[in-house]
Formats: sequence, structure tokens, C-alpha cells
Amino acid sequence: MEYLKTPLNKLELESISKLLKKRPKDFVRKSETDFKENNIKDIIENDIELINKMVNFPKIIERPIIIYKNKAVIGRPPENVLKLLNL
Repeated sequence: MEYLKTPLNKLELESISKLLKKRPKDFVRKSETDFKENNIKDIIENDIELINKMVNFPKIIERPIIIYKNKAVIGRPPENVLKLLNL
């Protein structure tokens, strides 16, 4: 899914968080302009608020995220994807 073209909703992001076994703060791009300009660092520990910001500013979501057989990984480095597919 190209979530920059079709943004994810809250439920999808919560599901991805569970599949990744990571908190939302662990898959945001802190160097993105949207992250910096919207003071998102101030709410980084609040998962609910951070997910709301991720919905509003999808560029801050780490990418690519690969989901396969009810598991997910962040596709960087690419070896993560190979590990996921070889389960």
C-alpha cells in the first residue's frame, strides 16, 4: 500500500504497531520536516497522540513496512524483509 497516496487510519496504524511489536515512536522518521515543524517530539511518548499525528502527517511513518503472514518488519535494511519471508 502506498500510504503517502492513501493515508493509513488509526486502526491500521495500531495494527501495524502490534505486528511490528513496536511502539509508534519506534517507526517514525524523526528527521522529516513534518516531524520537526509540528513539534511531534513533544508528544513522542504518547502513543495515541502520536498515531493521530501519523495519520495527519504520513511522511513521518518509517517506510517501507512489509506485512506478511501476520508479521511485519521495517524494510530497512533489506535483510529484514528476507528474514520475514523466510519464516
